[in-house]
Amino acid sequence: MQAKEAAEKLQITQRMLRHYEKEGLMAVGRTLNGYRSYSAADLRRAGRIRDFIATGFSTREIRAMSACLSDEGSGPCEGGVEKLREKLEHIDRLRAELDDKRNVVIDKLAALQNGLATVSSR
Repeated sequence: MQAKEAAEKLQITQRMLRHYEKEGLMAVGRTLNGYRSYSAADLRRAGRIRDFIATGFSTREIRAMSACLSDEGSGPCEGGVEKLREKLEHIDRLRAELDDKRNVVIDKLAALQNGLATVSSR
């Protein structure tokens, strides 16, 4: 399957497919005329990469989990559980930071609204 068809099937751009290859996440075969040719296994691998990126993994993090991307590693794979736990901890830290910032904004908003209410009641 050529890049255009593969991208459409995966609902990503051809540019993203080339990016996966450039980042060393995939090695795609070529036809005699030099066009990329995606096998069914390549599509499954690209789908896994797409899904990891959608959940916040960087290409560097995905590369570290390369054993989890192939059909052989699509189930439990070496290091996969640990990497997912690390990502979850990172997301939880970010979420806590955002909650703290949100609370500060809520407090500032309440203070401003109270100040405006006081001014307009005079």
